[in-house]
Amino acid sequence: MNAVSPAGTGQPTEINGYSWKALAGSAVGYAMDGFDLLILGFMLSAISADLQLTPGQAGSLVTWTLIGAVAGGIFFGALSDRYGRIRVLTWTIMLFAVFTGLCALAQGYWDLLIYRTIAGIGLGGEFGIGMALAAEAWPARHRARVSSYVALGWQVGVLAAALLTPLLLPVIGWRGMFLVGVIPAIVAWVIRNKLHEPEAFVRKPAPAKGQRFAAFKLLVKDRATTKTSLGVIVLTSVQNFGYYGIMIWMPSFLSKQLGFSLTKSAMWTAVTIVGMMVGIWVFGQLADRIGRKPSFLLFQLGSVVMVVLYAQLSDPTAMLWAGAVLGLFVNGMMGGYGAVMSEAYPTEARATAQNVLFNIGRAVGGFGPVVVGALAMGYGFQVAIALLAALYVIDMVATVWLIPELKGQALQ
Repeated sequence: MNAVSPAGTGQPTEINGYSWKALAGSAVGYAMDGFDLLILGFMLSAISADLQLTPGQAGSLVTWTLIGAVAGGIFFGALSDRYGRIRVLTWTIMLFAVFTGLCALAQGYWDLLIYRTIAGIGLGGEFGIGMALAAEAWPARHRARVSSYVALGWQVGVLAAALLTPLLLPVIGWRGMFLVGVIPAIVAWVIRNKLHEPEAFVRKPAPAKGQRFAAFKLLVKDRATTKTSLGVIVLTSVQNFGYYGIMIWMPSFLSKQLGFSLTKSAMWTAVTIVGMMVGIWVFGQLADRIGRKPSFLLFQLGSVVMVVLYAQLSDPTAMLWAGAVLGLFVNGMMGGYGAVMSEAYPTEARATAQNVLFNIGRAVGGFGPVVVGALAMGYGFQVAIALLAALYVIDMVATVWLIPELKGQALQ
């Protein structure tokens, strides 16, 4: 039995074996998310050649995977608040595994599109439910750190895809790569199969009859909660807008505008991702020591400075190292959203909040590449990147006025 808080909330007071298993199950699931999306990007040309897809059809495979992920996140987040973290995470992993496996058997565009969309629905629940599970399984004093460790799972998955795809794709083809994508799902299922529901969930009040949408209503139950929800939407929108805007366009900018070779662009991407991983880890450590709001403000200010500075550079070596620092600040904040949302909402709405608010941010942030691309064409890429700095200023205002400081607070 876990040592839980005297208040009877079910929040553990000490780290135990369950804590580590919950963290592993959550992080592996989120790694699967990052791994799957990146290998799909790498495989589009091979899939297009084999199935004779148009560029529009190939791009829609990514789009509909993301649409499925948003829908799945909202749907499964609400289900997990009602029926349990472990149970619903098991459903999501089974859905993803089955339909990712079916992708390997696809014979044309339409069946592959259906498989990808449903696999995306399975992926969607991983972030929010995993964050809620980890937060409920660890003591309050470690909450930001453990949330950052779950967030690191995505980056580990992205790195694994970047390293493995060039090696495996020429050997096993895109169909084999989809089967490889099932492996993290199997690992996550094995880990989760040994877990019970966290005490915080078991002790939550039973839902009232007829309250099907109670979890959604709890996101705007009063003025203070509505302010927090709005603040989190702003933060996650800027997060995703900046991440996708920079990561999707920067390699193209480096190769076309500055004459970097593909190898140099790949090196920049790898170094920047490492910077992002360091940033997420540092954010979690800081947030548990100095608080959530000061950590966000520090990283947002760092993002403003680095985005403006980076837009002025042209030396390859300077851009390589500055890219790592840029990644540290711009993506490091991913280490804090899980903790903030876990603390701001009660157990009966925690996973719903994580998935609904983050996926709204993901949907808004999805316009990042489009907007950055339009600005780059009209005014030049350096101006487009510099204008991103304004978004991080808005981020700072939202943090000051809308985000509560809940460091160390027992979960509701």
